[in-house]
Amino acid sequence: MAHIIVVGNEKGGSGKSTTCMHVATALVRMGHQVGALDLDVRQRSFGRYTENRHAFLKRANIALPSPHYLPLPEVDAATLGPDENIMDRRLAEGVAQLEPVSDFILIDCPGSHTRLSQVAHTLADTLITPLNDSFVDFDLLARIDPETGKVKGPSIYSEMVWNARQMRAQAGLKPIDWIVLRNRLGAQQMHNKKRVGAALDDLSRRIGFRVAPGFSERVIFRELFPRGLTLLDLRDTGVENLNLSNIAARQEVRDLVAELQLPGVAVNF
Repeated sequence: MAHIIVVGNEKGGSGKSTTCMHVATALVRMGHQVGALDLDVRQRSFGRYTENRHAFLKRANIALPSPHYLPLPEVDAATLGPDENIMDRRLAEGVAQLEPVSDFILIDCPGSHTRLSQVAHTLADTLITPLNDSFVDFDLLARIDPETGKVKGPSIYSEMVWNARQMRAQAGLKPIDWIVLRNRLGAQQMHNKKRVGAALDDLSRRIGFRVAPGFSERVIFRELFPRGLTLLDLRDTGVENLNLSNIAARQEVRDLVAELQLPGVAVNF
C-alpha cells in the first residue's frame, strides 16, 4: 500500500503547499511514484502549483520528474449510501485511484478546520505540520502561560491529531509519525526564537511529535510558484550558478526529506 503523507495546519501561510511540492518532487527525483491530492477545494494552492509546473514544462518543451496530481474525483450523489458524506467519498475515491500506482501519496489540507481535513488526518502514516516560528502559530498546538512561558495544555489542532490517532489505533493501524516543521526561522538566535524552541521541545515530549527545521524565509520560494518549479529543478532549467541562498535552501530540502525517515527512501539528490 502507498505510504500516505498528510501536510496539515489549520492556519494559512505556514508553507504547506511549498512543503508538499518540494517533498513530492524530491521523492519523484529519487525514483518513487508519487500521487498528490489537494483538499482545499477553494484555494487549491498545491493543485495550482502542480498545474503551473505542467504548463511551464509544456511551454519550455522540457521534461522534469513530477508528481501525479489528481483533482478530487466528482461523485454522483445518487450513488451514496445511507448517511454517507459526499466529500468523504471523493477523498476515498481519490486515494483509491492513486494507491495502485503510487509509492507515496501527498495530501495537502486546507488552512482551516474542515471535515475533509479531519478524515485525511486519520489516513496519515506521516503527518507534517509546518509552523511559522512564532507564538502566534504555536497557539494552534498548545495554550501557553504568558508569564512563565510554560505549556498549559494542548490546543485545537493537537486535539484533532489526538482524535485521529485514537481512530487509527481502534482500526488496528500503525501510529501516525508526526513531524512539526519550524518554518521561516530567523537567521539570528533571538530571545523569542529560543522561547518558541523550548516550548516546542516541551510540548513534543508531552503529546508525541518530532521537531524538525523547515524552510527559512527566502524570496526564491515565492518566485518558483508561478512556474511550478522547486529548488531541485533550477539546474535543469538553465540556472547553472546557484547563489549561496539557493544552495542553502536546497540543503534544507535534503535535511527535511532525511528527517521524515520515510520507508525505502535514501536521500540521494
